[in-house]
Amino acid sequence: MSNSQNFLLRNIWYYALPSYQIKPGKMVSRTFLGEPVLLVRSQDGKVSALRDICPHRAVPLSCGRFDGQEVECCYHGWRFDPAGRCTAIPSLVAGQETDLSRFNVKSYEIREAQGNIWIYMADPDNPQPPDSEIEIPVIAGFEERSPQLVEVMRFPCFVDHAVTGLMDPAHSPYVHQVWWWRSAKLNEEARQFDPSPYGFTMRRHQLSPSMGKLYKFVGNGIPETEISFRLPGIRVEQTTSGNQRVCNLTTVTPISDTETEVTFTLYWTHSWLGGFKPLLRSLIRTFLGQDRMVVEKQQIGLKYNPILRLIKDSDIQAQWYYQLKREYSQSMAEGREFQNPVKGQILRWRG
Repeated sequence: MSNSQNFLLRNIWYYALPSYQIKPGKMVSRTFLGEPVLLVRSQDGKVSALRDICPHRAVPLSCGRFDGQEVECCYHGWRFDPAGRCTAIPSLVAGQETDLSRFNVKSYEIREAQGNIWIYMADPDNPQPPDSEIEIPVIAGFEERSPQLVEVMRFPCFVDHAVTGLMDPAHSPYVHQVWWWRSAKLNEEARQFDPSPYGFTMRRHQLSPSMGKLYKFVGNGIPETEISFRLPGIRVEQTTSGNQRVCNLTTVTPISDTETEVTFTLYWTHSWLGGFKPLLRSLIRTFLGQDRMVVEKQQIGLKYNPILRLIKDSDIQAQWYYQLKREYSQSMAEGREFQNPVKGQILRWRG
């Protein structure tokens, strides 16, 4: 598989940022898929997003100010509402009638749920992109709750390598050699995978002793887990132990062709686990940092645009990801229903 086949998936929802990062009356400047985006939260709590460039002289709107109702450019005071509509051009005088709608800036569709903000990134070359049937993910059982812990880390790579690296089942003995996760010993694994909406799911199963160290303290039963993946880069791992649950939502959002943001969020039912947040945050940063470090090394070889030799069965999930991505892009371009290319099967590997 050649790096020349890389493309960013459009007409789909991406994770933008945790809700707590933008307060009422404030704005946050971000970049998604190479596009500058300004997110604002009005005084009534609604989040909106617009292109972070003033159409007058191209100064970022984020360099101006937001009063909770309108964004004002710092250069000439042009003002825009949260929907991107131009509401005022102060330099105009009486008699200079101007259609302000000519100067509207692009707006983005936003969804907010469970303490997370999602942004819909349409195809910029299609003025009327088809609607996606994909909705933002909702973590069952935590509908009215925000995550108890959020950790964000930038990876210096194209989004595909972050996604396939995080779902890779065979790298743990070599990359994640830490006492609280697992040893360097190779274990033979066999897991049933099934197609699921816009992705695939590893069926619920008991964690092996080497993989369950971190979870055996959070409940009074044998830890069991189910892991699902869906486009564009959303991984949900739900682990139960007795009557307690821990859910990890990991999202992968492309910032540019060379930078990707990975957001790791945790939800749990345990009333006492909050006291261990500093320790959990440290462990998660260590875990993600190990993945980031190996991705940095991967970039040394990728700059020569090699053909990537994917194998069975440990690389099947990566192959499914590329197939899902191509099928979704083609179904959007052709205006037809998405056909999941994943077929249910048992995968076996040593890792």
